[in-house]
This record gives sequence, structure tokens and C-alpha cells, in this order.
Amino acid sequence: MFFVNSRAIIERDFNNERQIVIQTRNKPNEPLKIELPGGRIEPYESLIQALRREVREETGLEVTEIEGEDTRIDTTGIDPEFEVECMKPFGAYQTIRGPIDSVGYYFRCKAEGEIVESGDETTDIKWITIKELSDLINSNPLQFSNVDRAGIIYYLKQLERS
Repeated sequence: MFFVNSRAIIERDFNNERQIVIQTRNKPNEPLKIELPGGRIEPYESLIQALRREVREETGLEVTEIEGEDTRIDTTGIDPEFEVECMKPFGAYQTIRGPIDSVGYYFRCKAEGEIVESGDETTDIKWITIKELSDLINSNPLQFSNVDRAGIIYYLKQLERS
């Protein structure tokens, strides 16, 4: 099996602190893990369409702004039989060992609306501060999903550099 994913780092400023959305993945016969919203891209679905769809299904939020979306180009109109999009994500990952091989793209974004109590195989959806996120990942990184563990560490390192 091989999957391609589009994943969201949904940010907001609240009470002079940056926060992001995390959730608990609640899949049958799998352990509960903290993760970022996002998931599998459907055949021929664009990265942006998948990101918006997954965020809506899992959190109830509507993505309003995506960092890097202004870099997006596509080949629509050049060859009606073959169209491609290209854009700059915040980050990308590739599994290098494990039971499921996947590639994914992280996008920093903003969203509006109210978080739902539970979404598509998700529960405990909430905003947390960057400090809380850092404390969680540093205290027990294994409580996070395998792919998002790397994505969150990458995100926190990028924040340190800016």
C-alpha cells in the first residue's frame, strides 16, 4: 500500500499566543493517537481540495487561507488530457520504515468556524498553544501519530528559527 496525504497545521493567534488544532485519531482496532487534521488524497484530487475536505470532515472548520497557495500553478488549458498542479508546501514527509508507506505535504493555514465535538474518526479536537504542543511532544512523542510526530517536530524547529 502507498498513500499520498495532505495535512494541516491550522494556526490562530488567541490571547497573544499562537495556537494550533490537534485531535485524537479514533480508528477501529488502532490505538488512540494525537494528530494534525488531514488525510489521504483521493485519485486526481488536488492537494488544496484534499486539505480543505479533510479539515472540514475531521474538525468542522473551513480553511480560509493556506500558506503557499499563492505559489500554485497548474497546467489547465495546455493539454485537456493531462493536468498537473505545483505549489510550495510548508513541509513534506516520506515514511522510510514502517507498515504503511506514504508521502505527505504539510500546509500552514488558517480556518474559521466552530470545532465539532467529533469528526470523521476524530475526537478531542481542540486548540492548544505552541508551548503546550512542545510540552506534549517532548514529554511523550509516542502519543502522536507516526507521521505527525515528525511534522510537529519540524514545525516547532521552524518556529524557533523565525
